[in-house]
Parts: sequence; structure tokens; C-alpha cells
Amino acid sequence: MKCPFCGHLETQVVETRLAEDGDFIRRRRQCGACEKRFTTYEKPEVNFPAIVKKDGRRIDYQREKLRASLNLALRKRPVSTEQVDSAIERIEEKMLNLGIRELASHRIGELVMRELKKLDKVAYVRFASVYRNFEDIDEFKTLVDEVQS
Repeated sequence: MKCPFCGHLETQVVETRLAEDGDFIRRRRQCGACEKRFTTYEKPEVNFPAIVKKDGRRIDYQREKLRASLNLALRKRPVSTEQVDSAIERIEEKMLNLGIRELASHRIGELVMRELKKLDKVAYVRFASVYRNFEDIDEFKTLVDEVQS
């Protein structure tokens, strides 16, 4: 494993732990040159369905796009990184459990909205108002009323 600090190719595993949920292995490594320590994670590689956009294009699933969407909705909200990571894991698990090769992007949006509704109501309203492309204030009011009840 290449050192992220100095680029040296020889690093040593100092400590290995299984994550609490057992989904990945956490390894603490130390560089042989600069002696700095860093953490790596091992996770099984899985094949996610291709994402079908509204215009019909097919793209590969990108976890970072999902994370960016969640982080944008959750900006300045009291939600921890661990909670976001867990939400991403649940969304990905649902995607894989569908057992399909292609998934419409709007279905991912619905999964995101369900997770945001559990995490933070304000973030849910933020995401939903953009995702559903509200045209007027009445649609927004309906969504807020739904969240409050």
C-alpha cells in the first residue's frame, strides 16, 4: 500500500480490526520511510446496477455522487458522518437486494428521501423540494405539512 503522505511503497500493517457490523476490515498502517500512520479499509467489491438517467443514458453507480447529494441536503444540520455512512450503506444494500442490472435514477432518489426523512426533517424537505422540482409554494407547503404530521 502506497503511503498517502510521502508516496513510499512499503507500509506495514500495525493493527487489524473487523468493523462493528462486520462489513469491512479496518487496518492501521505505518509507512516504512516517514513512519506516519494511516488507516485503510477493506471491503468486498460488488457490482451495482447501472443507473438509467431521465434522458435514457446509462452510467455507472458512483458512491461519491450519492454522498455529495446527502451532504448537500444535510449541510449545516446536526447529523454525524457515521449516520451519513450508515444511510449510504442502507441505500446500497437496498439497491443490491433488488437483484437487477439497471436502476432508474428516480428510484435512487426515492431511497435517498426515505433515509433523509429518518435522519433530519429539514434535510428531507430540502432534498425533496429540489428532487421533485416544485413549481409553486403550495407543493412546498404540502410537503412540510406531510413531514409535520
